[in-house]
Amino acid sequence: MLIFANYFLQVAAVLHISLYVCPQTVVSSLSQAHDCFGLANHLAGKPLFRLSRCSRDGQAVQLPYARIDVDGDLVLAESADLLLPATGSDIARTLADNQTLLDWLARRPASQTLASLCSSAFLLAEAGQLDGGPATTHWALASQFRQRYPRVRLQVQHLHCQHQQRFTSGGAQAGLDLCLHLISLHAGPWLAEQVAAALVVDRQRGEQTRFQPLLPTPRQDDPALLDLLRWLQRRHASSIDLEMLASRLHCSTRTLLRRFKAATGLTPNDYLQRLRIVAAQSALRQPQQSLEQIALNVGYQDRATFARLFKQLCGETPGAYRRRVLTP
Repeated sequence: MLIFANYFLQVAAVLHISLYVCPQTVVSSLSQAHDCFGLANHLAGKPLFRLSRCSRDGQAVQLPYARIDVDGDLVLAESADLLLPATGSDIARTLADNQTLLDWLARRPASQTLASLCSSAFLLAEAGQLDGGPATTHWALASQFRQRYPRVRLQVQHLHCQHQQRFTSGGAQAGLDLCLHLISLHAGPWLAEQVAAALVVDRQRGEQTRFQPLLPTPRQDDPALLDLLRWLQRRHASSIDLEMLASRLHCSTRTLLRRFKAATGLTPNDYLQRLRIVAAQSALRQPQQSLEQIALNVGYQDRATFARLFKQLCGETPGAYRRRVLTP
């Protein structure tokens, strides 16, 4: 961590961050970065961060809700200490429309710092800039990212990742976590804490895993399987095996596994465990129930197994989850 702080401070007293704007830019992410670094300058009482905006050709970019003026083209970004694009979830269109940026990124040396907000990690990965290292992006894009970039070690559970001079972040508000991290590296943790306090956000927000819905939306083309899922929701605390489920679906266990996977992306056991943990999340909002009682009520005979699966799926312990959701 200190290596990167020294790197930033040696490059310039003022860190020049160039925000890349294109038709797929998310306005909220762009303004969030502007506000975060601008507030850091205000609280520090001096300009520690200089922000510029660049586009593919140096022309203003029309977005659905605003027309964004820029300060130059990618030549401007070459002189910046850090390039930071922010794009949305239409990955195919983003990659197709930003070939000029991809070519530019592919030529960037390891010494130039590159970062991404949310799905912009696809731009860095497409240009080969994330190969061999860890990275993150929005949890909903994890499968697509892994399939397209097997040489990147995706760690989608993290809100942001750092590998040498490459930085990535998860969805939406995780971009703010990354901006605060960059402020900490360049100007110290104290200023990052002050900015977080002014924005009324917590710097210790855990992992992205806890924001991901535990239960997938099932496909709707197998009505009998949908009925089985509804039955499971009512009986999740009971002892249930494959033979029982196959019998209710009037098929073999092999056919059950195939149809279940096709509809949900999960095995029956994985789906059952997620049902139980979702029920536990609801119960944990009731302070009068003990963790042992909740574990029993949702289908686990011992608290240790329950706690292990809860943390595995939610990214935090049952106790931590209860404290967070019950804190006013």
